[in-house]
Amino acid sequence: MNILLIGGACSLMDSMILKLRKEGHRVYILTGDKYKHNKYRKVFEKYEFPYDTENLNAIFESVNPDATILMGAFDTNYRWNEEERESVRFVSHLVNILVAYSTVRKGKLIFLSSDEVYSGNYIKDIEETEKTSGFGMRADILAQAEEICQNFRENRNTDITVLRLDHLYCIPRNLEDVNNICSRMCLECMNDGYIKADTDHTFSMLFEKDAVEYIYKVVSVRKHEYALYQLSSNEVVSELELAAMVQKHMEDPVNIVTTSGGSGRCVLSGIRFEKEYDVHAFGDLNKNIEKMAAYMQKHKAVFVNEDKLKLPWWKQLWNKWKWLLRVLVPFAENLICFIPFFMMNNRTVGSRYFANLDPFLLYVLLFAIVYGQQQATFSAICAVVGYMFRQMYTRSGFEVLLDYNTYVWIAQLFILGLVVGYMRDQINTMRMEREELEAHLSRQIADIKDINESNTRLKGVMEQQLIDQKDSIGKVYTITQTLEQHMPDEVMFYAVEVLMNLMHTKDVALYNVVNQDYARIFSASSVKARSLGNSIRYREMTGVYEDLAEEKVYINKTMDPRYPLMARAIYENGDIKMIIMLWGLSWEKMTLGQANFLTVISYLIQNAVLRAQRYIQALEEKRYSEEGGRILREDAFKPLAEAYMEAKEKNLAECVFLKIDAAPERYRQIEQTMTKKMRDSDYLGLLPDGRLYVLLTNTTKESAGIVQERFEQNGYNTEIVEKIAVCPEE
Repeated sequence: MNILLIGGACSLMDSMILKLRKEGHRVYILTGDKYKHNKYRKVFEKYEFPYDTENLNAIFESVNPDATILMGAFDTNYRWNEEERESVRFVSHLVNILVAYSTVRKGKLIFLSSDEVYSGNYIKDIEETEKTSGFGMRADILAQAEEICQNFRENRNTDITVLRLDHLYCIPRNLEDVNNICSRMCLECMNDGYIKADTDHTFSMLFEKDAVEYIYKVVSVRKHEYALYQLSSNEVVSELELAAMVQKHMEDPVNIVTTSGGSGRCVLSGIRFEKEYDVHAFGDLNKNIEKMAAYMQKHKAVFVNEDKLKLPWWKQLWNKWKWLLRVLVPFAENLICFIPFFMMNNRTVGSRYFANLDPFLLYVLLFAIVYGQQQATFSAICAVVGYMFRQMYTRSGFEVLLDYNTYVWIAQLFILGLVVGYMRDQINTMRMEREELEAHLSRQIADIKDINESNTRLKGVMEQQLIDQKDSIGKVYTITQTLEQHMPDEVMFYAVEVLMNLMHTKDVALYNVVNQDYARIFSASSVKARSLGNSIRYREMTGVYEDLAEEKVYINKTMDPRYPLMARAIYENGDIKMIIMLWGLSWEKMTLGQANFLTVISYLIQNAVLRAQRYIQALEEKRYSEEGGRILREDAFKPLAEAYMEAKEKNLAECVFLKIDAAPERYRQIEQTMTKKMRDSDYLGLLPDGRLYVLLTNTTKESAGIVQERFEQNGYNTEIVEKIAVCPEE
């Protein structure tokens, strides 16, 4: 089945993914947040979209889920410290999801609620028919969410099921997972040395693994009788009894501090679910608490020492009042700029050259353009004050007030400032609206693009899986037959061709590991495949080496240009002997399926190389012209030369043949003198023409000149041979 999980990363989500994958289902994730790139256990596809995206319908259509599980009360995307804001978000997101689901009308939807919808004292176990009576905003919202699900089920004829989980608990992995009463008690013991327990509070605990099994039962069945089920262990325990269990399993002595909070007995009845599905909880509360206490004490640093350091007082003060500073900065700038304009006005008064220049008018105009109406008004007020102050140098304040020119000038100042400021504010508003619209449309386009790319990837994966399933035996047979060669070098040349054909790329490189640090290129199919150079320090390629050391396939998900797109090592006795590197792969091909395929090919190459090496070792004595020598006999050197010539023609390797101008009786002397000055990867050998040749592997004509100089220094003339005779002359 295709199963869509909707919610943020949490322990329950991971457990659900693990269970569904074990059962062979294809799991999709809608994360609910575009910016939280949480790591989920292996899923088929992940959609990092918020719940209010306009492309929610497209996601449902793309996934086409047989079952949708909405985490609801256990969704970590919501922070309930701001209850009113989160309540609005929670309800609106739920409605968006239900509308998208009801539009597709495919499969069932399961909404996870919790015991929080009930509070108070109940003598008997609470059944599903009991009216909700939660305390607090979150409880009210969960109860409202259940009603919304019920309304959608009835009005739109959809298969929506609500599951209430009774006091869910698990063994926490980190401080964020400490969200239940058991783990909180353990944390109190480690932090404070005592446990707080309410003597009146009685409830039932449900272990996470049991909850997952229950949820899967609802997912797997085709029909169910009710739209609401309560999931409970039916193992009633008081808070005081729970505290005693925690106290028993803690290493350090712990005291229990009792309180009377008046919570009362609140136990959900799981009889309806047990009768219909014939299941019961397997988790043992005491044993689970023992494991929880042991784990949290073992990883004490994770839970106790994760408290964030308190900020210094001045940083706290800054964080609290920095908004006020941002508000006051424009006013401060305004007052600072007022001073030079005031001085300029004083200089221009009475000047015959600047009599028509009004510095205050320029001052108001400047701030109207830069900041808008608010600062324009403030600058106009400052300008009026400055003008009145300057006029009182020569006239009394009463005379200034009686002068109608004063009021004309003030009106001019304010009209100009307000009009220009208003126009600036309007232009700014229009610009912001345009940017918001562009951002909104860009997000839509990006979301649609992501969905389309996801669909393309899924389509390609499905098609490839279908093709591979049909001809997988044929491919394995082809690979095996192609790699069935007698010489290791020949095997590796054919291996490069096999990789090109089966991985659908023209850029393949095969490196031989020389020592613990270096690897030397053996064969490469293109210029791109040779981009790393003839020798590399593969241990310094951190991202690649870490995966290869763990016998994994490296996938360059960040598209780092320094590294290949995919790489896999060939091993011998656990050590890296060769490294396969691939470029030119499409993003759709960089999948787990292709990685597994590359692993299979590498194993076949490894086996073929080992077979060839064993063959060569068995014929070691017959390959050389003399015992202990390094000159290959004609029957050994000829196929090697043919393999390298063929590889050179196919641009799989670079090699140079040197013919040594010497009499046969000097061959032994040449071997003893020159083999020490040659690489281990180079070969000396005889061909049907009876002449002695040197095969320089992974060498160009330019590099071969250095080898020729070495031979000449020792008194041996050589020449580069473009085409060598592999058949005796008639």
